[in-house]
Amino acid sequence: MKANDIIYADYSASTPPHPEVIRTMTEVMERIYANPSSIHELGGQADQLVLRARSVVAQALLVQPQEVIFTSGATESNNMAVFGVIREAMRLTTAGNPIHAIVSAIEHPSVFACYEQLKREGVEVSIAPVDKDGRVDLKQLEQLIKPHTVLLSVMHVNNETGAVQPLREIGQLVARYPKLVFHVDGVQGLGKLPVELADWNAHLYSLSGHKIHGPKGMGILVKRGSLKLTPLIHGGTQEFGLRAGTTNVPGILAMSKAVRMAVEAQAEAEESLLVLNERMLKYIGELPELVLNSPAYPLGAPHIINASFPGMKAEVAVHAMEEHGIVLSTQSACSSKLHKPSRVLLAQTQSERIAASGLRISMDASMTIEQIDRIGSALKATVERLKPLVQRER
Repeated sequence: MKANDIIYADYSASTPPHPEVIRTMTEVMERIYANPSSIHELGGQADQLVLRARSVVAQALLVQPQEVIFTSGATESNNMAVFGVIREAMRLTTAGNPIHAIVSAIEHPSVFACYEQLKREGVEVSIAPVDKDGRVDLKQLEQLIKPHTVLLSVMHVNNETGAVQPLREIGQLVARYPKLVFHVDGVQGLGKLPVELADWNAHLYSLSGHKIHGPKGMGILVKRGSLKLTPLIHGGTQEFGLRAGTTNVPGILAMSKAVRMAVEAQAEAEESLLVLNERMLKYIGELPELVLNSPAYPLGAPHIINASFPGMKAEVAVHAMEEHGIVLSTQSACSSKLHKPSRVLLAQTQSERIAASGLRISMDASMTIEQIDRIGSALKATVERLKPLVQRER
């Protein structure tokens, strides 16, 4: 099958870099190669470009330039946020006093695994449950908060189901606990939905470059206000002393362009995605064999639709769709090769059959109605073909 015949519907896993992003990165790599930490003139020129990029990101996200930390990706940003807060709390807490943290049941592995490691290290960890729509239950969340709770992590948009979390309400809850730090993984939200860090009362906010048509290997952690973190990486004073290592000037310039473009195009992209979303949901609704896991907009984001084919292994359906030239996924790219039921869908549905058979269609505003129609037709053909092979519930 020719590349032009393939329809890519896995944009939540990765996006193609925008031509302007590629152009920026290429030009900077060719022209600006000095180390921005150097004191000579060429180093100063590189440093000025980084300062400008930091200001561009800050303006797009409505934060201060000194609150923008460039990283190697959202995984590092999330690790920096979680371990940075907890290590700082450990440093300030009298030995023997407990430290408590809360993570939602549906967080991305780059967040959830941090909490699992903290638990192994003796930190008290609670998991905030979600409702049938895959959204954090506010009443149960409040019951988990303790006097020694120092950190809460809840994502903006779930990467598997598209469930939009009630961040404004969570932020209002957090505001009642001055010692509680609120961390938001914003990877799947930027460019599709409005980002309102002040309204959310979010202290930490993580982003990934390659999810917004930016470069791979680049991310951002927004650290608002005077919050202190213990660094993960030592050896230099780069990124305000929080991330040692030679500054990636081309990546930072390309990342700043991707963030600016994503924010500027957000309203138009959301509108386009809603049209595609409605069309795709129509096809799924015509297939009684499928179970829809994504909540309807606005409780769900417009670019992610998750549906299960109970009794059919998700990877079998994915490969069957690929034979029609349709590229989609099962769960997050970080977990899709594990061939285990989705932790996210298990938390939402409490059903292993549903959690083991989830299919994720993630769209981009550049897609067309004709492409959605092809996906819908392929999905119908795949279900009809695989239906006789479905394992019945025992």
